[in-house]
Amino acid sequence: MAQKRELFSSRWALILAALGMAVGTGNIWRFPRIIAKVGGGAFFVPWLLFLFIWSIPLLIIEFAMGRSTRRGCLGAVGTLIGERFAWLGGFVALCSTAIMFYYSVVTGWCFKYFFTAVGGGLGSITNADQGRDYFINFTSSGFEPVLYHLLAIGICGFIVWRGVTSGIEKANKIIIPTLLVILLMALWRALTLPGAERGLEFLFTPHWETLLDYRTWLEALTQSAWSVGAGWGLILTY
Repeated sequence: MAQKRELFSSRWALILAALGMAVGTGNIWRFPRIIAKVGGGAFFVPWLLFLFIWSIPLLIIEFAMGRSTRRGCLGAVGTLIGERFAWLGGFVALCSTAIMFYYSVVTGWCFKYFFTAVGGGLGSITNADQGRDYFINFTSSGFEPVLYHLLAIGICGFIVWRGVTSGIEKANKIIIPTLLVILLMALWRALTLPGAERGLEFLFTPHWETLLDYRTWLEALTQSAWSVGAGWGLILTY
């Protein structure tokens, strides 16, 4: 007898899972760095363009593929266009697995800094040079980064092992509201820093000449996919 597939308990549960999939370092960490790199507000033009003509349609296609086939990347592609092309879905899954190891390393860093901050260990860091030295000492220490990486992998693996409703849904009910609070706190902190007005001016003042550089458009295309997790096979699997 075939085992019954576990489904999300509600539409909101799926939305929270999709938010957890999409809102990550690509938006929080990479987005401001890329805007600073390519020259400010003009970047929003190609980013929004690619978001609506490429990334969001791709996300809708993924969602439709998963909903219609009820299979993962390999099975969905094999069912829709033929088993000999199933390797395309396997390639998507392979790329997402590689990205997972990047995210798990960064998550390990976050655990390290969280525990150190709670213990008061970051209070002595008062400038960028000290912060850089602290990070270098941590990442080059050998066992510590590996330990925190394993912690991140272990927690994520446990959540997935618990299943959709008992694992992913329950975790998202804690993680997503916590993320919202952290983002609001970070926004408030950023806006109250000395020189914040100059940063806002740079962000929202378009330098149109940057649109003549192909790298601006390439970064915008990449960032639009990072922003919503398009092409990773994640929403397809959900």
